[in-house]
Amino acid sequence: MIKDPHHLEKQAVCEQLNVDPEKGLTEDEVNKRLEEYGKNRLQETKPKSIWIIFLEQFLDPVIYILAGATLLAFIFNEVLEGFAVLVVILITAAIGFFMEWQALRSVEALQKLVQTYARVYREGREEQINLSLVVPGDVIILSAGDVVPADARLIQVSSLAIKEAVLTGESNQVEKKLEALPENTTLAERKNMVYKGTIVSRGTGRAVVTSTGDHTVIGEISSLTREATKDRTPLEKKLGKLSRRLIWLTIVLAAIIAVSGYIQGKKIVLMIETGIALAIAAIPEGLPIVATIALAKGMLKLSRRKVVIKKLEAVETLGATGIICTDKTGTLTENSMAVHKIELQDLELGPEEWNAADFKQKAEQLQNFSELLKVGMLCNNSHKKKNVPVGDPVEIGLFSFSEELGYDIEDFRSKYPREQEIPFDAEIKKMATVHLEGENYYVAVKGALESIIGSCDKVLSKEGEEVALKDREGWITRANGLAASGMRILAFACKRVSEIPEENSLFEDLIFLGIVGFLDPPRKDISEAIKTYHNAGIKVVMITGDHPDTARKIGEEIGLVNPNDEVQEVIHGRDVPEPENRTPERERQILAATVFARMAPKQKLDLVDLYQQNNKVVGMLGDGVNDAPALKKADIGIAMGIRGTEAAKEVADVILMDDKFTSTELAIRQGRTIFENIRQFVVYLLSCNLAEIISVAATSVSSLPLPLLPLQILFLNLVTDVFPALALGVGKGDKHVMEQPPRNPKEPILTRKHWITTIVYGLTITLTVTAITAYAWLVREEPREVVNNMAFYTLILAQLLNVFNLPKRHRSFIKNEVTTNPWVWAALVFSMLLVVIMYHFPLMAEVLSLVPLTLEQMGVIAAFGVGGVILTQLVKRLGFTN
Repeated sequence: MIKDPHHLEKQAVCEQLNVDPEKGLTEDEVNKRLEEYGKNRLQETKPKSIWIIFLEQFLDPVIYILAGATLLAFIFNEVLEGFAVLVVILITAAIGFFMEWQALRSVEALQKLVQTYARVYREGREEQINLSLVVPGDVIILSAGDVVPADARLIQVSSLAIKEAVLTGESNQVEKKLEALPENTTLAERKNMVYKGTIVSRGTGRAVVTSTGDHTVIGEISSLTREATKDRTPLEKKLGKLSRRLIWLTIVLAAIIAVSGYIQGKKIVLMIETGIALAIAAIPEGLPIVATIALAKGMLKLSRRKVVIKKLEAVETLGATGIICTDKTGTLTENSMAVHKIELQDLELGPEEWNAADFKQKAEQLQNFSELLKVGMLCNNSHKKKNVPVGDPVEIGLFSFSEELGYDIEDFRSKYPREQEIPFDAEIKKMATVHLEGENYYVAVKGALESIIGSCDKVLSKEGEEVALKDREGWITRANGLAASGMRILAFACKRVSEIPEENSLFEDLIFLGIVGFLDPPRKDISEAIKTYHNAGIKVVMITGDHPDTARKIGEEIGLVNPNDEVQEVIHGRDVPEPENRTPERERQILAATVFARMAPKQKLDLVDLYQQNNKVVGMLGDGVNDAPALKKADIGIAMGIRGTEAAKEVADVILMDDKFTSTELAIRQGRTIFENIRQFVVYLLSCNLAEIISVAATSVSSLPLPLLPLQILFLNLVTDVFPALALGVGKGDKHVMEQPPRNPKEPILTRKHWITTIVYGLTITLTVTAITAYAWLVREEPREVVNNMAFYTLILAQLLNVFNLPKRHRSFIKNEVTTNPWVWAALVFSMLLVVIMYHFPLMAEVLSLVPLTLEQMGVIAAFGVGGVILTQLVKRLGFTN
């Protein structure tokens, strides 16, 4: 395949590819090239099978520990405990599998039909062939609406313009030419080339294919995407670290309790069983279930808001995000050209003027504005198809602007029937139409300023007077000012004649009307979203392939760039060195910047990597193939569901079904809430489990009866711990969560303060259980089985009430995120009902070694259980915990 075809003349390209541009390739030559170069397809990534998704649910350290506990239970013939923990493992895996499978199906439902055919010249005739059969040397035929089937060097153009945003991020369509270009011309400026996957927006053309399949630009980007690697999510890392600590805690405590109990003369079999039960108790079996359900609930909640999460952990990762990198075109902007500024003789108009309530009345008095609008509607080939404007983006912008001002364009056009058209030509850079106006003819012209202003001797004033056009340089200066702000400029002119002019005189003696600046406008809700992110301590960075001036203008409008700050730079892609060539000073400048322009896919990938090296959790938004490598590399890749390419959606973790940037704010809020909920129920579960362990450990080295038996421990962990924890996991959380800075990604689930809190809660519950055990055994001299039951029920009550200790110290004990959570109250009632059922159901009472208790004994249990909460609150209010 040819190297740098943009640098060669079109004849040289045809010669090197051994093709006659008038006849195309022969069938024999096509077959040889198919064999040599292969089919015109990109290497496909095999979709993940449902079995792989299911097996991945078991790749979790907590699951490993539970599996070990299950094995030990079966070895020591504790079949019930073994099956109970096995059920926990399977439930956790099933929930995770179902949620990810549902997300996968949602993503598959987003797949869109793509063009599968191409038009080529072969053996002197036009043929329509399967896109995969295009080979280097094929002469392809292009017209408006076509998707370019392969990379190709243009050999013939007629007003050809291509939308290349999918590759370059450039919002404007690119006008194509035939002249050879310098060798070092950037991708976005190679106007004599067309690239696979881009779309023909206007005109026609022919081109000779220079690259197919993985050798195309889009193929090279796909290779970058395959090579990009993604780290484990922050939540996976944190749960893994927590689990490793719990593994050692489990082994040590189980061994100490078993040995100390044996030394105390207790039955070795009972102590081994108790050791196994406590090993299970040390690991909160409810943790994977509750974490999975909390994430799944967030996933479902977001799906109802048009946000599809492909992997459960991605929900929490969103909450840890510190930097949001985003494409510009279509993400921050509308991906359309809109009228942004109108410059007339002695008059400037902007959105603030034409959005005013009385503008329509004023506009009728502005003759030059009315005339310019007339040209904009008549010299315009855009129209509505199924109530949606179609055509050239700039012409659609004029169409929409006129409609917003209240014009019925089709009715307006019917009053001025079109008699003649000179289509836009890239060489002369202008277009003209001739219309019947009463008994005369109206000539409407639009195009590049430099092409039109030289044909004008007069300019129309707002009063409708035709005055001499003297200040041509002034108009050029005004146009340059708009262009420097990132706008695309179009000039307008007209004249009235008594008969249809000859083509060579059509552009003579025109009356100049003014210029219009077009801009791909920011989405209306973006500025508010940016403010929300800033308040949440999240940095938003625009990374675009667009022109620096355009990028700066949009950055200023949405609040990423301060227009009064001349130091705040927009970094051009050419000024971003390769990672190995970056100096510390340049790296600091890159990290401080908020807008990057003319960025290539590899540079986007390197930028994401740089942020990650600087300890940032990075979210990346994009829709094009050029965004795919960075989307995959980012901690959380977010693709657009409507206009997003398949490449972008395939590698993303999150898909925005409504293509709204603001939907990420909902997702980040949900992610932050979920992490705080996870942190809260981890504290709850570990403090409850710690109380069980220390209570048994304390009595195993003393003469007191065991407060808990092995199956009682299992009942606590699987029933009374799980439901309140689950209720905490699905709570709405703190409404001010988006007013806090993002967490340090290295911060564990439980910080030092949280561990202190966990230990304090665990010790106060332990003190309660040990106190009632000693009281019942030493003071009341109750039988051993009654002492055990009183301690067991006290521990249940203390653990259930422990849920009210979780709000932070500065929060009211009466009204907080826990007491206002209806799921918490439902969980407490449900858990208490289970305990009552166990007590009255003979078989379960026998399994759990439960005996009848008197009302007085139950009163003592209630007093000690409530006393545990009072004790914890006293310790908390003294400042020993959060």
